[in-house]
Amino acid sequence: MVRIYVETLIRADLGEVWRHTKDPGSHARWDLRFTRIEHMTAERFRYRTTVLPGVHIDGYGITTGEQERPDGSALSVLRFGSADRRSLIARGGGYWRYVPAPGGVRFLTAYDYRPRWGRAGRLADCVFRPVFGWATAWSFDRLRLWLESGVTPSASRWCWLAETAVRTGLVVMAWRFGPVPLIAAFALPPSPWTPAARRCRRRPQSNHCGPGAALNQKAGRA
Repeated sequence: MVRIYVETLIRADLGEVWRHTKDPGSHARWDLRFTRIEHMTAERFRYRTTVLPGVHIDGYGITTGEQERPDGSALSVLRFGSADRRSLIARGGGYWRYVPAPGGVRFLTAYDYRPRWGRAGRLADCVFRPVFGWATAWSFDRLRLWLESGVTPSASRWCWLAETAVRTGLVVMAWRFGPVPLIAAFALPPSPWTPAARRCRRRPQSNHCGPGAALNQKAGRA
């Protein structure tokens, strides 16, 4: 399986990006993958993901290393997992990296995980992994909108739901009016207030795996 990689450019101060990603309350607001995040210690946290109304999956995370680098960038290395047998993700690892760039910060992540449930889990992961990667990219763009334009996570969610409803309506209209509405549903760009995974880079800019990659690959094989 290919590890998940997401990168975006956020036109904000590095310290501001760091605060909004490391503070558990702020993190849970913009990250679609989590419903709640709580710090247990400075290095350990636990998270909750709501799969369906009333159905929650809990997991844990451990910050194994944080550091600032001579070039002004910052790095946070993580391990994560869940003891809940309903969770496809057994355990994994990866990193967040914050790199100063002209006009802002390159905020990027790379991570991998080991699925459970044996062969059935590996098959399920063929669908789950692309969806999880999309959710990561969508969340990164949601954070970007928050820091750059002041569009709160709740406001951007409603914008996305409204836009999704419009696109769904165009798809339905195609059954009666031909392909034009269908083309419009997929060709129209997202609004400036709507998060979109397509705005994020999904492959590294070079063959260099980056810091934390050894941990990342090891976690996927464990």
